[in-house]
Amino acid sequence: MIDLSLIWIVIIGIGVLIYVILDGFDLGIGILFPFIKGSHERDVLMNTVAPVWDGNETWMVLGGAGLFAAFPLVYSTVLSALYMPIILMVIALIFRGVAFEFRFKANRTKHLWDKAFIGGSVFASFLQGVVLGAYIQGIKTLNGVYAGGQLDWLTPFSVFTGIGVVVLYATLGCGWLIYKTDADIQEKMFSMMPKLIIAVFIIFGLVSIYTPLSQPQIAERWFSQPQLMYFSPVPVLVLIFTGMALRACKQKKELSPFIYTLGLVFLAYTGFLISLWPYIIPPSVTIWQAAAPANSQLFALIGALLLIPIILTYTIFSYWIFKGKVRVGDTGYH
Repeated sequence: MIDLSLIWIVIIGIGVLIYVILDGFDLGIGILFPFIKGSHERDVLMNTVAPVWDGNETWMVLGGAGLFAAFPLVYSTVLSALYMPIILMVIALIFRGVAFEFRFKANRTKHLWDKAFIGGSVFASFLQGVVLGAYIQGIKTLNGVYAGGQLDWLTPFSVFTGIGVVVLYATLGCGWLIYKTDADIQEKMFSMMPKLIIAVFIIFGLVSIYTPLSQPQIAERWFSQPQLMYFSPVPVLVLIFTGMALRACKQKKELSPFIYTLGLVFLAYTGFLISLWPYIIPPSVTIWQAAAPANSQLFALIGALLLIPIILTYTIFSYWIFKGKVRVGDTGYH
């Protein structure tokens, strides 16, 4: 018998990971905007992602639609618990998207759209981290209904993970700009990248220490078999990838810092999955308890298997077409 719930978890998990990677460096460029002052240089930053930024968010839609189709209990419960940060995140993304379109068409008000782009990027990233922290802490449920308070999501830990995601996205954006730009902008990013990588490493370490101390059920999973066997290589690999990223920056390699940062993102994501498995509404509801009827999952899966290859093809094609460097003075998105 095919485990449809497990198939859907793989699809949603991969979709969320792709979103974090693609929209992560996209949002990171907005976070780095204040460090680039010239208007033409800021045009370069935006032109590195202008052809692909809206397609990146397709993967977030896929994750949300997958949850609604395959795990409706998760969709209703988690949204009830995290309505406020999710709505604020969507508003920030709207501000950012509007700024993306209007900035190139504005003259006297261009600085205002710059601020909207920066604010939308920073707040959307921060709120994604807050949602992540609140989710790790657990969602209070009673008979399948959210039983917590309106502000249970707002804790010191969720605020810290919010800051951590901002730093992580800034690191991804910095690595992307090293790859996509040259001259002064690239040199600026090369000087910033090591500081961001070290900050990400410290944040990973603090989260890894605090999480098992504050969440006994996660500590139990970390230090019991088979999770311990799966989890034990992660800290070592984080050290290795951090060292390789720092060395790549020192050697002025263009693509390697971004690739190694992606490795760190993947390791953090796998650590997150290992920590919560098999609970999809932590700490008590498993993927099978939250699953939709098998017929519903199968019907949605047929549609997903038709659409996902199209989305993947479009994404790969877009990045291939716009794979070159972006320089000051290039005619681009605007």
